[in-house]
Amino acid sequence: MNRRLKPGILRSTILCAGLLLGAASPGAGAVENWFEEFKAGADDRDLYRFLYALPKGGDLHNHMTGSNFSEWWYQLATDRQLNGGYQYYTRVRIGNCAGYGRDMFGQTPYLMYFHNLQASSYRALSDCEKGEYKKIGALDAEEKAAWLDSLRLDKKHEGREEFFQTHWQRLADLGQNPYINAEMLVRNMQAFAREGVRYIETMGGTRFYKKPDGSAFEADAVADIFRDRLAEPDARETGVTLRMQYFLLRFIDSAERDLEWIYRFVDRHRDLYVGINMVGREDNDKGYPLRFLPTLRKLRRDIPGIPLAIHAGEVDEPNHHVRDTLLLGASRIGHGVNLISDPDTMLLMRNGDYLVEINLISNLLLDYVDDYGEHPFPEYLRTGIPVALSTDDRGMWDSNMTDEYFVAVKEFNLSWEELISLGRNSLQHSFVDSETKAALLGDYEARLRRFEQRFRRRGMAGLSDVVPHSHGFTCEHYGLCEFSATAVASN
Repeated sequence: MNRRLKPGILRSTILCAGLLLGAASPGAGAVENWFEEFKAGADDRDLYRFLYALPKGGDLHNHMTGSNFSEWWYQLATDRQLNGGYQYYTRVRIGNCAGYGRDMFGQTPYLMYFHNLQASSYRALSDCEKGEYKKIGALDAEEKAAWLDSLRLDKKHEGREEFFQTHWQRLADLGQNPYINAEMLVRNMQAFAREGVRYIETMGGTRFYKKPDGSAFEADAVADIFRDRLAEPDARETGVTLRMQYFLLRFIDSAERDLEWIYRFVDRHRDLYVGINMVGREDNDKGYPLRFLPTLRKLRRDIPGIPLAIHAGEVDEPNHHVRDTLLLGASRIGHGVNLISDPDTMLLMRNGDYLVEINLISNLLLDYVDDYGEHPFPEYLRTGIPVALSTDDRGMWDSNMTDEYFVAVKEFNLSWEELISLGRNSLQHSFVDSETKAALLGDYEARLRRFEQRFRRRGMAGLSDVVPHSHGFTCEHYGLCEFSATAVASN
């Protein structure tokens, strides 16, 4: 019977046939060109499915609280069995109550909806202030939708100021619950495992956590809560290895004292913490890198070295922050967008032991590039500067690691060798111990071989069982919405 195939089916049939023919051909050209042939015939849906199934390495630039999807926050804020017995309230109206100015940094804007408080903080408010808040579990449908949107950067007018000046302040007490953050670690492990990521190095601290009565947790107790949750069966079953970096907020007045405390804490907890990361707005000059050189030199006299991965080059103007960060002893650079303006440091980093953690989606949404034609990633990649893709604050971007890979391949036409080097680099430059690193690299290479063999043997038909879970970013920016409708709920 002669039936006409639908265009999408016909295109996939031709694509699979071409790949199968290439896999069967004995010439060297077929071996080298199979990925180029796939890209030439694939539409965005096929490319995304392929990249979702692709084995990946690690996510090295990952902020613990910024990596959590709004729906996860809502569920844990309203489920007292999962969140340690806490009750949460959120601001739904502005009552112009005088004298308000409390939050963990002392700088939460008063005119900000959906600021989140635990019950002990709520009870300390005046009656006027209490009238502005509502239990999160009691929000109506419209309020809930707005609350969910308040924790992600999803509006065209939102950008750098919205992210730095309201997102973190809005989380407030929600981000100070160690049971929520421990649960979020496992949810991230589960979601990353589904898209082939096997290592996470997330940035998180252990100070300033509050018990339900408002009293403070001991830092060591918080570390134990994280350890205990990561040791549970559902965490181990993910097959994902997770380690942490302790973050230093670089521009605050006490940053040097904090660095000393953090350095000694990490030294005592090297099983869980593998490094330190300086975070915060780099365009706040109080956080300039060389501010910390004397402190680090003093600490390194008595304490075995602790790896450093520092945000640098995440600014609009040219400067020497990346170079200065290397002088501090950092071996990984977070973002490095303006490294392109410092040719001497680029030469120093070529084919070296330094890695630039590339955050394509973050850099676009925070306006460090207006479009991907401005991004220096391909220049770094193709001049021998080691790079790896990472997700930064993926929950707030409403994205995942596959989105980063999709942007990289679609915008910069990566070759197969360039593509797989990203995962390899992420593991080679991780801060995990050498034995674990060797195991992760061996597993990555084995998974890649199996993936390539399966795909070259069967083409897209070999990925028919792959169900991608994408998010809002690729839907909004690339019209790739069919995988995102139930993604967050499924994840």
